[in-house]
Amino acid sequence: MGMVENALKEIQRGVSEIIDEERIITLLKNYFEKGETYFVKAGFDPTAPDLHLGHTVLLQKMAILQKFGATVQFLIGDFTGMIGDPTGKNETRKKLTREIVLANAQSYKEQVFKVLDPQKTIVMFNSEWIEALGASGLVELTTTFNVARMLEREDFEKRYKSQTPISISEFLYPLLQGYDSVAMKCDIEMGGTDQKFNLLMGRHLQRAYNVGKEQAVIMMPLLEGLDGVNKMSKSLGNYIGVTDAPTDMFGKILSISDVLMWRYYELLSMRTLDEINVLKKDVESGILHPKSVKEMLAIELVTRYHNEAKAQEAQVEFNRVHAQNEIPTDLEEYSMQAPIWIAKALVDCGMEASTSQARRDIKQGAVKLDQIKVEDEQLQLEIGVYIVQVGKRKFAKLKVE
Repeated sequence: MGMVENALKEIQRGVSEIIDEERIITLLKNYFEKGETYFVKAGFDPTAPDLHLGHTVLLQKMAILQKFGATVQFLIGDFTGMIGDPTGKNETRKKLTREIVLANAQSYKEQVFKVLDPQKTIVMFNSEWIEALGASGLVELTTTFNVARMLEREDFEKRYKSQTPISISEFLYPLLQGYDSVAMKCDIEMGGTDQKFNLLMGRHLQRAYNVGKEQAVIMMPLLEGLDGVNKMSKSLGNYIGVTDAPTDMFGKILSISDVLMWRYYELLSMRTLDEINVLKKDVESGILHPKSVKEMLAIELVTRYHNEAKAQEAQVEFNRVHAQNEIPTDLEEYSMQAPIWIAKALVDCGMEASTSQARRDIKQGAVKLDQIKVEDEQLQLEIGVYIVQVGKRKFAKLKVE
């Protein structure tokens, strides 16, 4: 297989949809034959720089493209962030200050350069060209697209039919995102499957403004969270954060199902498809236990976001806690006044969200005190030092004084 075919196969891996694959093939040919680089754009919201592995699906693909000649234009939508992307939302969003945007940008860099090559990445802010557009430029931009087509966009259509207000600034959002592609002269734009309308707008506007190229589009799927059902998200609590502690990250990866594990390999691992297929065959034939394959993935990811030593430590610690059901060494310590109700103690040391949740967990036998199950949900803790445990992975040391 030639270099271009090989690269294309790696690029297609795990992708939901590619629009204009021919263009991508041409870019790859120019890179392998003439060493020409090309520009890949991905836009990031300036609001929340605490990334989880779902966000990194896009970053992984950008890192692969960097391997095959791309310069990544990492776009922080500081101007558009002031409007707020209405995609999937049914209300208008809040605005951000300049200081917050810059602080968030810095925090983005610290996180994304664990995946992307900083030498082949340019961080850009869209206020740079959108502010320069001026009022007449903005009006001209609005003439490139009509209202009927704008209302074809799924979320706008729903809101219009249900008579939920849509502000005109929200119509501007897809136009401005598309205009970024004009200003950045990008060759490929990447985004999630939920961004299709906005990504196609870039192609439309590059044509309208005679940029001399039309961007190809690569859409990535939304990664399922730890539950294997819903998409990974902070609000559902089924996420693995890029800044999670090594032992937490390791434990969370080991907690996913054997089926979901392959999905994570496809979208998050740097191993080639051939290597993954070998692992699959070995699991099917019983040479490898799924847990070992999950541990390999956990080590790869913890190494990427921390380092190899931390990944090894996390593995040792995980196996120690799980294999021998021992108590981890580095426990958080909390001091409390006696007597304290067990459910309140669990909330106070951050192990439970509420006392009612704590009582439910006690009923289900998930709470242990000094490795003995707590039966009584009204239990009052008197003076002493206790090791409390919720489920298999949460531990704390309580000093009741």
